[in-house]
Amino acid sequence: MYYIGIDLGTTNVKLILLDEKGQICRSFSDTYPLDFPAPGWSEQSPEDWWEAVVKGLKTLTEGIPAKEIRGIGCGGQMHGLVVLDNEDRVIRPAILWNDGRTAEEVEFLNSVVGTGHLMKETANIAFAGFTAPKLLWMRKHEPENFKRICKIMLPKDYINYKLTGMHVTDYSDAGGMLLLDVEHRDWSEEMLSLCNIRREQMPKLYESYEVVGTLLPEVAAATGLEEETTVVAGAGDNAAAAIGTGTVKDGDCNISLGTSGTLFIASDRFTSVPGGSIHAFPHATGKYHLMGCMLSAASCNMWFCDDILKAASYAEEQADISEEDLGRNHVMFLPYLMGERSPINDTNARGSFVGMRLDTTRKDMVQAVLEGVAFGLRDSLEVIKARGLKVETSGLCGGGSRSALWQKIIANVLGIPLTLPRTEEGPAYGGAMLAMVGTGLFADVPSCCEALLSLRGRVEPDPEITARYEKQYRKFRKLYPALKNFFSE
Repeated sequence: MYYIGIDLGTTNVKLILLDEKGQICRSFSDTYPLDFPAPGWSEQSPEDWWEAVVKGLKTLTEGIPAKEIRGIGCGGQMHGLVVLDNEDRVIRPAILWNDGRTAEEVEFLNSVVGTGHLMKETANIAFAGFTAPKLLWMRKHEPENFKRICKIMLPKDYINYKLTGMHVTDYSDAGGMLLLDVEHRDWSEEMLSLCNIRREQMPKLYESYEVVGTLLPEVAAATGLEEETTVVAGAGDNAAAAIGTGTVKDGDCNISLGTSGTLFIASDRFTSVPGGSIHAFPHATGKYHLMGCMLSAASCNMWFCDDILKAASYAEEQADISEEDLGRNHVMFLPYLMGERSPINDTNARGSFVGMRLDTTRKDMVQAVLEGVAFGLRDSLEVIKARGLKVETSGLCGGGSRSALWQKIIANVLGIPLTLPRTEEGPAYGGAMLAMVGTGLFADVPSCCEALLSLRGRVEPDPEITARYEKQYRKFRKLYPALKNFFSE
């Protein structure tokens, strides 16, 4: 039997086909457009996602008997607002997780409704990327579209809806909407009322590994799969990646270095961080997690190397950066290209190079970008440590984790060892694992992780480099406060 995992990302979709032993037999990826209609805005067409997924399902399973495809699980970009009318038509392009148009709505929620009240209702404060502020923005700026809303869902839920016809979501993804009572795992009636939303417009809630349906006849016909193919609820991309890296036991930590960057800590018990600078969400295991999220991570390196330097390859740009250079750079970089979420929650923050001189080189600036992202991750780690939680090691996954230099920088900036999972497929692998659990191949998520996952390496921090970075980090911490008012003006 085979299992399909889907990773519905910001710039592309990836599908993988796993056998029962967890071996990746085939993979498929395709891109779709990302639109920026105004500065700080970010949108996509859900129809583009679906077209790419259908193409992927057909390509991935070509030549394989349909009855051997047992289940499908999807991990997807979080927080995006997808709205359908009463005829199941997409009303407007999806407003994505990295969209910053909701500054006024966030200010209203945090200042007028109050962060303390939001924490009580949802265990989180408002951030620009969350779904609830987008609904408030839509109600104010697109009232006619808002009146047409029949169904509200998240990006990966749109894929599940197209697959099965079921209007559902999972707890891990729902936690990032600012509409879920995370502790009690149900929609907050007060938050729904505040956004002028009815419960029947919201998807039904499931655990990530629970079966939500089987394929619609027209989908089976279009993809060549059987109608009996099982679909599980899936998870938000970070929770799915945590499953795919085995970050499931109490206190386990994983860092994802993708378009965004996250520091994810699994917890057996519900907990939240006072002030809400770190997110408190349900986990795809049925338990909970804390997460710090920076909006621009590997995308910082992609922007600088591709758009600014027009570099031939990332590896070539990093080739001349030695261990002796680490912790000694006179240039620093604030990685706030799309504003920032954790822990500063500032949509006005912007990327900045600081400390350049006449002798500053291309190499210095590339190094500064890599270090700036690592320092941003350290900011979230410091908040978690101040909560009394110990993080003694962390996994590292995502596209940026392929850089040995970046691995070394992050290990030394954080001062902890990093483990590297054998598979780098993160959310797609986690999605397929959830399908395995949902169809009964494994009793639960931890046993699935224990059976399938292994490591390919470990990166240890060097005490001398860590000490140098400790001094650099103290300098980095002074930059944002010094520039905050400038950004807001």
